Amino acid sequence: MSKDITVSIIVPAHNEEKYVVRCIDNAKIAASHVRCGVEIIVVCNRCTDRTAELAAANGARVLTDESRCIAAVRNKGIKAARGKVVITIDCDNRMTEGTIREVLGRLNSGKYIGGGAPIRFERYSFPIWANEVLCRLGFWITGAYCGIFWAEKSTFDAIGGFVEKRAAEDIATAVRLRRYGKKEGKKYGCLKKNHLINSTRKYDRSGDWLYFRLAFRNAGALIRAAFGDSSDYDKLIDEMFYDYNN
Repeated sequence: MSKDITVSIIVPAHNEEKYVVRCIDNAKIAASHVRCGVEIIVVCNRCTDRTAELAAANGARVLTDESRCIAAVRNKGIKAARGKVVITIDCDNRMTEGTIREVLGRLNSGKYIGGGAPIRFERYSFPIWANEVLCRLGFWITGAYCGIFWAEKSTFDAIGGFVEKRAAEDIATAVRLRRYGKKEGKKYGCLKKNHLINSTRKYDRSGDWLYFRLAFRNAGALIRAAFGDSSDYDKLIDEMFYDYNN
């Protein structure tokens, strides 16, 4: 990795020894398509496996964070980033080879404050396809594209980083970036030529109807959370995200 760092890729990871090398390798392929320096920062969150060891052995900077809040974990990496441009991606996902190049092109155009990326799953079935359609529809309606996030570090600093919520922090952060961009006369955008390759590991483990089934079974918890009682919702978030790889 060059000492003259232009791009910092932030990868939060909770017990991701199965996926961390794959994620780093894909980021390295994307880095090979640009001439600037790229660093990869893996932020190990409550890891008890070989995630940190494997990340370091494969050229990543390794940080640790014990928060039970994915946004805080990402913010730890952003704060430590040496690059002018920051890109975030979850450890079980992958970026396509032209991602960094397209991000730099969009930011260098002066038209964009930052943005997200389209989501494509690594395999498909009818329920996974239906899930993707719902994601695309939500992005189209709200304009809050998520998945991979990209912006200049100074922009993340200006908005206070990711919104530190335990869930739906990506949408809240996209909205915050879009509002800041509007104030600066810039757009919040979405990559066109590249996309996030979304992991299907939870579908592989629990069935392809997983999220539809969860929404049906936990409708009461979701409704109660909307009215201020988040106790059952918090347990669901822990099960699906923060304790998933325990």
